[in-house]
Amino acid sequence: MLQQILTDMYIEPELLAELSDEQKQILFLKMREEQIRRWKEREEKLEQEDRKKPKKPRKPGGKKVDFLLGRDGNEWVWVMGEHENDRSIDQILEEEAQRKADEQARREAELLRLKEEAEIKRKIEEERQRLEEERETERRRLEEEALYQSIKEARLAAQRAEEEQKKREQEEALRMKQLQEEAAVERRKSLSKIQDAEKRRSNEIYIRWKEMRRQLDQVAEETSHEVDKNWRESERKAKEAEQEMKLIAQRAREENRQSLTRVSQLIVNANRLTLGEKPPLPPKAKDRTSAVIDKNRQLREERRKSRPARPPNRDAVVDWFHLEEKSRKSVIDAKSGRAEEWFHGVISRMDAEKLLLDKPKGSFLVRVSEKVWGYTISYRAADRCKHFLIDATEDNYHFFGPNQLSHNSITDLVQYHKTNPITLAGGELLISSCGQNCDPPDYWDLFHSGRTESTFL
Repeated sequence: MLQQILTDMYIEPELLAELSDEQKQILFLKMREEQIRRWKEREEKLEQEDRKKPKKPRKPGGKKVDFLLGRDGNEWVWVMGEHENDRSIDQILEEEAQRKADEQARREAELLRLKEEAEIKRKIEEERQRLEEERETERRRLEEEALYQSIKEARLAAQRAEEEQKKREQEEALRMKQLQEEAAVERRKSLSKIQDAEKRRSNEIYIRWKEMRRQLDQVAEETSHEVDKNWRESERKAKEAEQEMKLIAQRAREENRQSLTRVSQLIVNANRLTLGEKPPLPPKAKDRTSAVIDKNRQLREERRKSRPARPPNRDAVVDWFHLEEKSRKSVIDAKSGRAEEWFHGVISRMDAEKLLLDKPKGSFLVRVSEKVWGYTISYRAADRCKHFLIDATEDNYHFFGPNQLSHNSITDLVQYHKTNPITLAGGELLISSCGQNCDPPDYWDLFHSGRTESTFL
């Protein structure tokens, strides 16, 4: 099943929902490794094709762009910051911040200067208008007085008015000159004050930027340390879990090998004691049984190759169970000859969770899966229900994924995980069986074709 998924690089969403979190991580890892493997194969193939292609002759006068090569024969690369004359990234950032601070302070100072310049111009214009109004008022007064005076008096009055006019003009000119000088002094003071304010404002902006940058760097460093710490911790746990799974699988293989060796040695010793020098006996029933087992295994292999990658419907699952699983008695209690208490038929994920809803932590059931050729263990955890797929496409039973411990039957698998957790991270121990709540049981159609009988457990 895993090989089929890696071949298609696709998994049905319904099947993906049946996988546990650990099985999903294993599947994604294997799919990523398969992607990298295919990419490397394509790259090697393209390189071989490029080497086989004849190089096109260069056109006379044609232009070509090549990378500059270094002393080592590779492309010449300039790494910023490695040369003695290169500025560091901190220096570049500080200079950029200082430049932006100066520009902002300069803009603020220019706005302040324009505002003060406008205020000075307004004062000068108001003074000029006041003098014009006084001059116009004096002119009208003299004209009114001239109407009632004689010619001589008018001439004297005009002469006095002209002298007064000259005097006033001199006073006005002097006043305007004083105003301009005062404005110039005020402008110089304002300019000096603006320049000082510009420098002070530039320093304030730069210091504020440095403080903000320091805080951001501190937060980034703390976040980086925390992320790195969490990543190292998760990597350590993953390595420990992987090492534990490898040790369990290696221990199981070693125990199986030693058991086979001991059995073979016992058989040889027994034959030596009982047979002695007598002629060889006919083939034993064990050999005939082995031949039958090999034949059944061959038939199952042929059926497996002819089956689709996943069950198309529920009827196909029932037929598969009748043809293969029923004779293997993988879920049958050896003592009573009946189905195990925890075994259920082809029920959905939702029905399994309903059965486990009011059960304590550690309760479980084994159901026939509609998504794969195999089974599913539905387990009641503290906060939710977990589901673990069991692959039954080979001659043994094991959880979905690589480096999984294989068992001869579902009963053996359940017995093993009553004392050994399914995953090290979750610590799922199969403690309490969740039996049937209906009569006939939900697995009735898996063992019977048409006859109705009660096997309620």
